Amino acid sequence: MNRSLQRTAVIFLSASLLLTACSQVPEQPAEETAVTEPEPTEPVTQEKEAEPIAPYRHPLTGTPSQLQLTDRPAVVMVENSPAARPQSGLHKADIVYEILAEGDITRFVAVYHSQTVEKIGPVRSIRPYFVELGAGLDAVIVHAGWSQDAMNVISKNRLNHLDQVYGDHKYYWREKSRKAPHNLYTSTEMIKEGAKDKKFRESWTDPVLAFAESVEAFSNEGQAVASVTIPYINGYTAGYEYDAGPGLYRRSMKGKPHTDAESGEQITAANVLICETDHRILDNAGRRNVDVFGPDKGYLLQRGKLREITWENKNGVIRAYAGSVELPLLPGQTWVHVVPSLSKVDVGGEAAGVAG
Repeated sequence: MNRSLQRTAVIFLSASLLLTACSQVPEQPAEETAVTEPEPTEPVTQEKEAEPIAPYRHPLTGTPSQLQLTDRPAVVMVENSPAARPQSGLHKADIVYEILAEGDITRFVAVYHSQTVEKIGPVRSIRPYFVELGAGLDAVIVHAGWSQDAMNVISKNRLNHLDQVYGDHKYYWREKSRKAPHNLYTSTEMIKEGAKDKKFRESWTDPVLAFAESVEAFSNEGQAVASVTIPYINGYTAGYEYDAGPGLYRRSMKGKPHTDAESGEQITAANVLICETDHRILDNAGRRNVDVFGPDKGYLLQRGKLREITWENKNGVIRAYAGSVELPLLPGQTWVHVVPSLSKVDVGGEAAGVAG
């Protein structure tokens, strides 16, 4: 090999060894990058949507309503003899009137408007002063039979009514678990069906009851009492005991809780109105004439307080007055007791936890 080629080979070999050595130099480890943990954040919670404010009130209870009720109420004659107890649906009525009928028994005029009620009864016959209450409310009157005086009032005033005994049995049924005549029932849906079939007028004249804006704003005057007993004739004693928790009166019959037959729920009332008035016996059967118009004296119980009032039937509804000022009702169910004049109403001791 000539010297020139030899020199070239040596140079090439040296370069190759140098490159190989460089490639075997270990790589420096990369610097570690610090990982920053994210700051803990508060869990995101969705705020619960506020309940929509009801734009209306139920006309006969003053309770909130999303709809404006313009249909007519129904008044149902509900029996109160021992064989009829416990009744069905009284706890869902807007207003209940308790008044003496013949035979020293009381009967209920139950007013239905704000709630759908699947079972109401037992339904019994009607008397003229029951008709007067129903007509004043511009209601569909629901009954099973009548006295002649009652039918005279219905016919004279051409009042809309459903009578099971004389042709309207389609809108009632009988329970096999009870004996007739204490086993006849209806419902608000059946009453609406009957009113539609018979083409009763649908528009309603609202009697416009006065209700307190709220319990907090309610000015509750009167004597603090724990209980009251209303002594109707022949053992038909109604009682109320104030429950300060819900601010309601728990109703009893002859000293025992008055409950609903279906739910077992004890009947309660936000307002209890006791109205003294003239009662007059008309015949040997004991039929009565009862003044349901007044004015006369009485008592109003609300939130554990009893107040002496004057009552009068104005614009179709019995109302309580202090002088010339109408006293507002508390929202909820109202029970009205029409009792003979000079009836002794027994008032219990002072109630604990009475709202002032």
